[in-house]
Order: sequence, then structure tokens, then C-alpha cells
Amino acid sequence: MTTRERAGASASARAVTRTLTTDPLGGTVRRTVLPSGLRILTEAVPAMRSVSFGVWVAIGSRDETPAQSGCSHFLEHLLFKGTRKRSALDISAQIEAVGGETNAFTTKEYTCYYARVLDADLPLAVDVMCDVIANSVLAPADVETERGVILEEIAMHEDEPGDEVHDIFASAVYGKHPLGRLISGTEETISPMTRRQIDTFYRRHYVAPSIVIAAAGNLDHNAVVRRVRAALAGTVLDSPAATPVGHRPSTPAVRLRAGQVRVTNKDSEQAHVVLGGAGIARLDDRRFALSVLNNVLGGGMSSRLFQEIREQRGLAYSVYSYASQFADSGLFAVYAGCAPGKVEEVLDLTRTSLATVARDGVTAAEIARGKGMAKGSYVLGLEDTGSRMSRLAKGEFLYDDPLSVDDLLAKVDAVTLDEVNALAAELCGQEMSLAVIGPFEDGDVRFS
Repeated sequence: MTTRERAGASASARAVTRTLTTDPLGGTVRRTVLPSGLRILTEAVPAMRSVSFGVWVAIGSRDETPAQSGCSHFLEHLLFKGTRKRSALDISAQIEAVGGETNAFTTKEYTCYYARVLDADLPLAVDVMCDVIANSVLAPADVETERGVILEEIAMHEDEPGDEVHDIFASAVYGKHPLGRLISGTEETISPMTRRQIDTFYRRHYVAPSIVIAAAGNLDHNAVVRRVRAALAGTVLDSPAATPVGHRPSTPAVRLRAGQVRVTNKDSEQAHVVLGGAGIARLDDRRFALSVLNNVLGGGMSSRLFQEIREQRGLAYSVYSYASQFADSGLFAVYAGCAPGKVEEVLDLTRTSLATVARDGVTAAEIARGKGMAKGSYVLGLEDTGSRMSRLAKGEFLYDDPLSVDDLLAKVDAVTLDEVNALAAELCGQEMSLAVIGPFEDGDVRFS
């Protein structure tokens, strides 16, 4: 549905429903846009006996001011602490009583709340999750309880250097840009955060045009729409006619800082290294070529980095490359975890591998293998209702088009050797930045 069609749907103050795809490898995908601007997408897969139901909000940590850093994540915790109708125990007990599960997660660009239940219990999941999103009370006592929980979560994260090193890398290359901040916030931002700040953030950003509801499994689309409308009737999300929010702007592009080096001295058994730089933005047409390149370079046990660093030399247990993509920027990097005394050798080999790929490219055989890995990952990732539900929401939020499985596979098949090698020259040949955590004092190791 185009922006013009959505505007027309809102102006007419009635729900508009369309069938988007009928996928032979999946089910029928349908989308309804309510007058309020809230969108409901479903994928009916009759062969499954479960349903995953998610509420996605187009707000993440990058939407916070420096003083609000961590507010999205704080709110994610608080929405499960009680509503006008249910206590925190009621929310968890009602879903668990039917063998279901609930959870949530916050990213830099969106937040998701979801439940997975048996198909017969979908009405309960709809009622509970809509209640959580629309009617949470954010009780002052709960704010203080969750503040303590989040501070412990931050401390626990700092005890996991294999995770922390990625955040240090992002902070190094993004600098003061919101994409460089921790999703969780820091002790300095979470400790003074008030209930009023969180409530204001909640009321301002959790609005119908910014919300997508997605469900996948054994379901009927019209029944889901009816139940969502009933669950939200009379709430703040049952709002006047509005147009759904569009995509995040892809311009101006965020400029990353090249050549940064961040070494964190920590008494750890292993050293953790991330070497990388700018990637590509989410809607870049080269994203399928990047998926293939990533698989060839460090995406599996047959990848160049894994074979060179682990299999042939035994220098690291874990080594891989990865890409992160946002609306207006991206990252491409390599991670390795190794003994502190092997860091220099691992870095030298990694830099040599990147330089070789940038200069000489990859082979046709590697491209074929990389394509096979990408296609297998796409299809195997749809084996459960949760993955299908996520695909629907991300297609709407991030791409405005939930591509069918056949379309995705065709995009991968269309990738050429020249496209991958051109991208390799750009990404692997750029000036890199480095983040390292390990037991290093100044001058111990040569990192440049």
C-alpha cells in the first residue's frame, strides 16, 4: 500500500484490508489499516497449531535524547508490571496457564512485545498484549523496582566482554550520534530517570500510527482484526483518524568515524576484538550482495576467516563477520575471541584476509556457496510462527513490503559476482576502526 493509499484509507475513517501475498511455502498474508493508523498484518498457516502475536512500536533507543537514554528499554520492562485490569502476576499467569510465553525486546529503531500460544488461545493473547500496550499504569513502586533490575542488567552486560565489545565498537564509530549509545542506557542515565519522564515518553510515542500488530499461525485475519479492535476500544489507541507513520528517513546518511581505536583494559581470560567500519543502509539495493559477501567472508564454518583463523591455525574459538543495517547507515565488521597473547596474530590475519578480498575479490564457487547459505537461512528461519510474525512486522516497518519467500530467493539468485566484488572492494578496503577488550596495558600489544 502506497502512502497515498494509506492517506486515503485514513481520510475515509474506515478499515481497509488487502491480501498481500499467497505464498506456496507459507500462507496468505493480509493487511488491515484501521482508521486510527494502526496496522494489523497476519499470515494464516493452517498446518501450524500455534500463533505468535506481536505488537511492534516504531520507537527505539535512537529516538531518545541524551537525558532519556535507556527510556525505551525501561518502558519495555514497565509495561509488563501491571495495567488497569491486570497485575504483573495476572499478565504472566494468564498466558502461562495455557502453556504460552510472553517476552519483549528493544532495538535501536523499534520495540516489540509478543506472545506465543496455542491457536485456540489466541483471543487471550490478543486481549493481554493489547492491554499491556494501551493500559499500563507505570506505578511509582514498579519504576523503582525495575530501575534496580535494569541497573543489574547493565552490570551483567559489562561482565560479558564478548557482548560489550560490540557496543564499544559502535560507540567508537558513531561517536555522539544516538546509534552509538547503549540500548539499555547507562547507570548515569537510568539512576535519575523519573516516572514522569518515562510516562511522557510512553504517551508521546506509543500512538496508533506508530504501531504494527503482526500475527502468524493458525488464524483467521478478520477474527484477529475484530479482537484487536475490541481489545483497544476506548483506550488511547482507539484514536481519531490518522495516517500511519512512514519509514525513517534514509537521508542524510550518518557518517561514521574511521580509524578509531578503543582498547578497554579488563582482567579477562580472553581478548575480544571487533574490526570494521561503515556498511550499507537498510534499503540499499546491495543488501542481498552483502548477505552473500558476509557468508563468504565470515558467515559460517566454510568461510574464509573461520578456515584461516580457527581451522588451519587454531587461534580463536569464535570468529565471524557481521553486518548491521539501519535506515540511514550500517556497519560491517569482524569479531574474534582469542587468547590475549594471540591478538596481534589474529588481527594481522584478519586485516590480510580483508585486504585480499578487497583487492582480488571472491570466486564463483564461493558466491554459489554464499547464495546457498543465504537462501537456506531465509527459508529455515521461517520454520516457526515467531519468525513469520517478525518477518511481517519488519516488512511493514522497515521495508514497506513483506517479500514472499520466492521473491527473497529470486533476489539472492540475481546477485552477481561483479556486484559482490565491487562491494567487497568498498567495504573490505576502507579504513577500519578497532575495539578491543582484554588484559592490556598501554604498549602491551600493537593494535595498529
